[in-house]
Amino acid sequence: MDDERGRTFQWRDPHPAMDIARKVGGLEYTRMVMRGEVPHAPVCELVGFRFVLVEPGEIALEFDPAEYHYNVIGSVHGGITCTLLDSAMSIAVHTAIPVGHGFATLQMNTHFVRPITIRTGPMRCEGKVTHSGSRVATAEGRLVDAKGKLYAHG
Repeated sequence: MDDERGRTFQWRDPHPAMDIARKVGGLEYTRMVMRGEVPHAPVCELVGFRFVLVEPGEIALEFDPAEYHYNVIGSVHGGITCTLLDSAMSIAVHTAIPVGHGFATLQMNTHFVRPITIRTGPMRCEGKVTHSGSRVATAEGRLVDAKGKLYAHG
């Protein structure tokens, strides 16, 4: 097929970085990733997102929709949108918990507002902690375009 396209990507072994994360905590670790001092998680390379804001309980990622994110109907697959929102919300929680504590997504609801395509342009996915208890934390996420128009939230 003469319309065939390809994509390759590389990642680094995530295990040494996970050891660092356990020692310095989520806030400092995520800041280290943003500064390029430790490698991104493999999923960041796979999906193609990067950190642009890291504060206690708040995170922002940038994402450029690409054709390889498309589903069969010609828009970014909902799983990519869910991955962005899950990443932003869970990393926001990670930046707010003490060193030595872990986290896992317990539940996630995603609301798709409008389709995302290459024409949408660069996007920003923001995560913010709404509650941080001793055993459970919750967060909210928003996926917006460069003008702040909402495309999905969770």
